[in-house]
Amino acid sequence: MDLQSFVDMIDVMTCIISVETKDDGSYGDIRIVTGNPAYIASIEHANPENPKMLTSKFVPDSLYQNYFPTDPNFEDFCFRCAVLKQPMHTYVHPERFDFWFNLFMMPLGSEGNIHYCTYSQVVSKYADSEQMSNTSASIATDVLNTCIKLRGSTNFQHTMDEIISDIRKLCDAQSCVILLTDHETRKCSVLCESRNEYSMLQSMRDILRDDFYELTESWKDTIGGSNGLLIKNRNDWEYLREKNPLWCDSLIRANVESIVLFPLKFNDENLGYIWACNFDTENSVKIKETIELTIYFVASEIANHKLMDRLKILSTIDMLTGVMNRNEMNNKVDALRNSDSDEIKGIGIVFADLNGLKRVNDKNGHDAGDLLLKNAAMVLQNVFIGDQIFRAGGDEFMVLMSFTTEDVIKEKIEKARKLSKKYGNVSFALGYSYQSDSSDITGALKLADQRMYEDKAKYYLDHPEFMR
Repeated sequence: MDLQSFVDMIDVMTCIISVETKDDGSYGDIRIVTGNPAYIASIEHANPENPKMLTSKFVPDSLYQNYFPTDPNFEDFCFRCAVLKQPMHTYVHPERFDFWFNLFMMPLGSEGNIHYCTYSQVVSKYADSEQMSNTSASIATDVLNTCIKLRGSTNFQHTMDEIISDIRKLCDAQSCVILLTDHETRKCSVLCESRNEYSMLQSMRDILRDDFYELTESWKDTIGGSNGLLIKNRNDWEYLREKNPLWCDSLIRANVESIVLFPLKFNDENLGYIWACNFDTENSVKIKETIELTIYFVASEIANHKLMDRLKILSTIDMLTGVMNRNEMNNKVDALRNSDSDEIKGIGIVFADLNGLKRVNDKNGHDAGDLLLKNAAMVLQNVFIGDQIFRAGGDEFMVLMSFTTEDVIKEKIEKARKLSKKYGNVSFALGYSYQSDSSDITGALKLADQRMYEDKAKYYLDHPEFMR
């Protein structure tokens, strides 16, 4: 077979790949036999429009690892095309390259235990939405169903639980998990998980430990610059043992026979991982391509949900002290005004005004004033445990208590006075009111505020040197 003459007739970057098979049915060396001028030029002539290889010299019949790192996904495609004689196509963005690859592989003949296929690629800097959507009808249907559920969702957690169950069933897997990673806290959390009734695998929630984040950090190197990891046969397990022996052994101990794992990325931020274990390996190509396409939409929805959580925090939390802000206080009070008085019993309102803040700001600067506010909030948080604490503005805090008694309110106020003495110059003017229900929340607020100002007047009468 004149492979060089054949490949030279193709215009786009194309090479010929050989796959060696062994007597036990596994594969051995995978080599790049030869390439057309466009393919060889992409290696030997540096060009920012082409991916940079590990070498700038093309040597015929070299192991493919001479040009880019070991990639189980690439090897699986080569085996299926060259040995099983299946035409292959994919559109991917490997992590190791800042390019999108439109890849086509066609089977050629065999010579003994050496099997051949073509490998053609068209690369681009930016994603082509038409190529991403150019998939089989069954995959498109599965992904479309996911998108519809995500867009029509009013309950994020319920929708993610439903989607992970759909993905597990599509993979015919024993378990499927979405794990979120928090890079600031270096912690992981299970967003959703689905396991079939016959699964011998432990729930991820049962085995998740505080140090699991360190294990996830090793996955990037294990994936090896590809866009995901597919472990389903002996060659794949040998690769995993070489790259990540500790994780490999832990998977085997956990009765994992196969795993497909993808990072969930959005705008270059890694949000976590999705994986399926003990899936239908005969259907691995469709499974990989379906998850590969689905994760774009899942990652986008997770990122959007996290953004909404951050915005909610910004709209409800006082960022200096960590207690709720005035906006949230107004919302809570309005909700009480509009509620049935029979719904909420034992209402307690406490106003706590921080004495001497202006003096500290003027004398020691606003950093010292901020520290005083933080300490004041800490006193209230340690005393009014389980109650709602708000920074009403400036040096004033408000505590909303429900299902309480007047004795409990008085007891907590005295505890706040005593505890504040342990925080240096923290001193509160405190006023409270108690109502059996929320029928007159406006009156309760006025009474608590009035008592607080009476207490403040007494404080400045006793300490005229601290007058603002």
